[in-house]
Amino acid sequence: MADQTNTPPPLDAQLCYSIYSAGIAIQRVYKPLLDELGLTYPQYLVLNVLWRDDQQTVGAIAEALALESSTLTPMLKRLESAGLVLRTRNPQNERQVILALTPDGRALQSRAGCLGQALLEASMQSPQDLADLNKGIRHLRDTIYAGIDGWSAPA
Repeated sequence: MADQTNTPPPLDAQLCYSIYSAGIAIQRVYKPLLDELGLTYPQYLVLNVLWRDDQQTVGAIAEALALESSTLTPMLKRLESAGLVLRTRNPQNERQVILALTPDGRALQSRAGCLGQALLEASMQSPQDLADLNKGIRHLRDTIYAGIDGWSAPA
């Protein structure tokens, strides 16, 4: 008889898979709305960071999204080509690139509010239920990051 101690549990019993597949489901709800805005989900995340606090360095945005700066660069160039952000060198530190919203990028903020409403409708949850779930998942994420050397939770 085979040793079952190292056999992974089925996917439906794995929390990581539930969170991963829920993320995919949410992105599928968002996709038609993002298509109307001319954005991908990662681009939406970058803009969301800037809507909260404009004029940030690429490094600060990468940290907020738990990504490597090099991963962001091609996406940021596409956002700039679309006229949604401006990339400029920091005059105090030429190695830093600062991202700032353009008027068109700022204008998308009010149009992107439909994503939250779409998630509420698709999930059939109350706003409080989703807020509680979000709080619990963020707590789990932050606790896990606290135990990983060299990494910190997204801002």
